[in-house]
Amino acid sequence: MIVCAEIECMLYDGHSLKDKRSIIKKVISKLRQTSNVSVTELDFHDLWQRTKFGIVTISTDYVQAEKIIQHAIGQIDSFSELERTITNVERL
Repeated sequence: MIVCAEIECMLYDGHSLKDKRSIIKKVISKLRQTSNVSVTELDFHDLWQRTKFGIVTISTDYVQAEKIIQHAIGQIDSFSELERTITNVERL
């Protein structure tokens, strides 16, 4: 079972693309270390206050895959530098 999520976030503390890249790098690193997911920045590469993450996991059980994605979303929510605005989760 493949479960993916697209997560849009606003970054309020960053004041440049360099600040944004620093925050994104920290988020992606933590997700890769703590969750069994693949993650990347999907959109808004040239905007310094907005980003969109793509997260994917594969499991033999849909419930387990959904738990992994929800854990990753929780990890994103734990960062005070950004705010999650739009989240789309789907099963493939």
